[in-house]
Amino acid sequence: MDATPLRQADSPPTPPAPDEGRALARRVLETEAAAVLALVDRLDASFDRAVGLLHECRGRVIVTGMGKSGIICRKLAATLSSTGTPAFFLHPAEAIHGDLGVIQPDDVVLALSHSGETEELLRVLEFIRRIGARLIALTGRNDSTLGLAADVTLDVHVSEEACPLNLVPTASTTAALALGDALAMTLLVRKGFRAEDFASLHPGGKLGKRLLRAESLMHGGDQMPRVAAAAPVHDVIYEISSKGLGMTGVLDDDGRLLGIITDGDLRRHLAATPNVLERTAADVMTRRPVTIPPSLLAVEALRLMEERKITSLIVVDDARRALGVLHLHDLWRTEMF
Repeated sequence: MDATPLRQADSPPTPPAPDEGRALARRVLETEAAAVLALVDRLDASFDRAVGLLHECRGRVIVTGMGKSGIICRKLAATLSSTGTPAFFLHPAEAIHGDLGVIQPDDVVLALSHSGETEELLRVLEFIRRIGARLIALTGRNDSTLGLAADVTLDVHVSEEACPLNLVPTASTTAALALGDALAMTLLVRKGFRAEDFASLHPGGKLGKRLLRAESLMHGGDQMPRVAAAAPVHDVIYEISSKGLGMTGVLDDDGRLLGIITDGDLRRHLAATPNVLERTAADVMTRRPVTIPPSLLAVEALRLMEERKITSLIVVDDARRALGVLHLHDLWRTEMF
């Protein structure tokens, strides 16, 4: 019996030449950029009202949308949360299957749907209107069911998608993301959100660590190397060695800073001063050392160390009482840079 010849698989489409691919990429970028720029001329009183609703919200901001819009919603919820506005993403399909109870009357719902007719979202809409939560819609059709039902509707329509088939959500999701970011940043300023606030919400990230205050990173309490002015030099050597920071502060009986002694100071005195071990801390200390307040940001402390070419800074309060020591290694261990 003759073997049946195998059917040749269809050949894959010929990939575009590099110059054609770059031309398409440029068109995608230009289309999405144009979609974002078109939003600028649409900013009006509706945008102000939306920011007002978010600012006055006594509950949480619940961001919701299906499909690609849902992915944008997750990012917007994360941005709001990271800038001081409690927010989270609610999947519309899961909401109508038991999760609607998370929406409370004091909440503001931020809903994304380019068509404004997403079925799952409209079913959530019924509940939102019934309990009295406020609703902000980002949609490509202000006259859609979602657009007409919202307390504030923001227009994010695009003339075309960046997709060559004009099908895949590309320019529309980019526009929605950009306008959502504009809302979040305007709200941030209106709330008076500061870099220090950002740091407190981002203790694990590099940016947040750069914005930590000295008091959060310093060696305080028993970890701070300290000696009395009358302490003999051999006690100074022991304190520096045991605390492992290459220095010690010299304090008076009330804990006020009198001076600092570093490894380098000891080496210089050992080489130049006879019977240095019979001297006291007051004899070998450097007076008026560089100090910083506990509120100084870590990134500013690092800059000061680099400018002065030193590795440690003593943290003091307004009365010059020593609170702790901030070492260069502590700043690098935070992986700030």
